[in-house]
Amino acid sequence: MRSTLDKLISGTGLLLAAVLLVAGGLLTWANVFIGDQVEEQLLAQDIVMPEGPGLEGLPKADAEALEEFAGSPMDSGAEARAYADHYIQAHMNASGEELAGEPQTYSEASAKARELGAAVAENPAATQEQKDEAAAWGDLRETLFMGSTLRGLLLYAFAFATMGVIAGYAAVASFVGAAVLLLLSLLGLRHARKIHTTGGTTPTGTTPTPVGAHA
Repeated sequence: MRSTLDKLISGTGLLLAAVLLVAGGLLTWANVFIGDQVEEQLLAQDIVMPEGPGLEGLPKADAEALEEFAGSPMDSGAEARAYADHYIQAHMNASGEELAGEPQTYSEASAKARELGAAVAENPAATQEQKDEAAAWGDLRETLFMGSTLRGLLLYAFAFATMGVIAGYAAVASFVGAAVLLLLSLLGLRHARKIHTTGGTTPTGTTPTPVGAHA
């Protein structure tokens, strides 16, 4: 009975080890595929991380976040995130502050541009200053639209790159788990074979008692 139980448990362990090996292989493929795709798509954009003069005028925290990648071609999720959050966003904030005194979102700039544009269109006597203000808000709207779009694409690349890294860690965990289960299963089978081999033998140095000897 004990031998059968050991074999059953060991067989289940071998099955789970096989499942983990397959999962580890698929996760490794996902890690490599995502990494290659992110690198290929980012390099196709031909973006070089800012350095030197390109960092001037940025807030200190943003400049320091970009210094790590200064001058290198953008080809990783970490670089995409840094460029999106500390370069594009910084310039978007600066554009809003220059016109409105504080950072503006695309929706805020768009609403203001529509409001001023409609006011100028409905007022034939609008001054040049009013027209220039409406045009400035229109330009800010376009700037924020393009910046938000590019930021979104770069952050998508960062998200996919992060998924690839997680898949890599999961692959390592799967392979380790498969190795542990395989080892335990082999030990279980060895134990089952040992019990099966020695289960019906008589200990050395003893003589079986004949039936009826004590009758």
